[in-house]
Amino acid sequence: MELPPLVEARLLRRYKRFFADVELAGGDTVTAHCPNTGSMESCWSQGARAQVFHSDNPRRKLAWTLERIDMGGGWIGVNTGRVNAIVAEGVAAGCIAPLAGYSRIVREPRFVIDGGAQSRFDLRLEGGHDDCLVEIKNATLLRDGVIQFPDAVTKRGQKHLALLAEARNRGFRACLVFAINRPESNVFRPAAETDPDYASLLREVMDRGVEVITVTIRHGERDVEAVSGECWSAP
Repeated sequence: MELPPLVEARLLRRYKRFFADVELAGGDTVTAHCPNTGSMESCWSQGARAQVFHSDNPRRKLAWTLERIDMGGGWIGVNTGRVNAIVAEGVAAGCIAPLAGYSRIVREPRFVIDGGAQSRFDLRLEGGHDDCLVEIKNATLLRDGVIQFPDAVTKRGQKHLALLAEARNRGFRACLVFAINRPESNVFRPAAETDPDYASLLREVMDRGVEVITVTIRHGERDVEAVSGECWSAP
């Protein structure tokens, strides 16, 4: 995926979850949209190098958006709005081996749950042996040299695990993708210290047939892509 023109910046502070004050390379200070609902633990510190981009859309409240951060080991993708498209491109290109062999990718497919209520997955892969429903998570928490997820308690993430298990019960192939979106490690585990309920439920749904796949994300100077993927087994 090609990124928009990026501008060098330094982090000053993050507040109200979606706001980040940054100092641009020319010395101006601007408030940028921070498109990340997590705590951003381990990928945020005052003075860290960052990159932002500018939008001319007059409807936007904030013209600048925080794209990625370097904590000393390379770029960390903190713009969670890009991850689904990056993974979808990787699937289409055949870069993610466990998800190869499908001829059609549907973005944000509806899934009807009990009582007629509807939810959505991130991807539906068709044209393979079994249609595959995919949920994608941006994994950026780094502890003790290991990439982990989540970086905050996530009731929404627990709901997605339950939906994947239900999809598997209905005969779909159900896959949870953790996008490893920083370069310091490709070793993954659930962040049981942060959200023990999520970690426990993850193991439970894996026992019920939900597959977990880790996908390595590579950041270039002007682009970002999924370069590989492999099945993950709980230790």
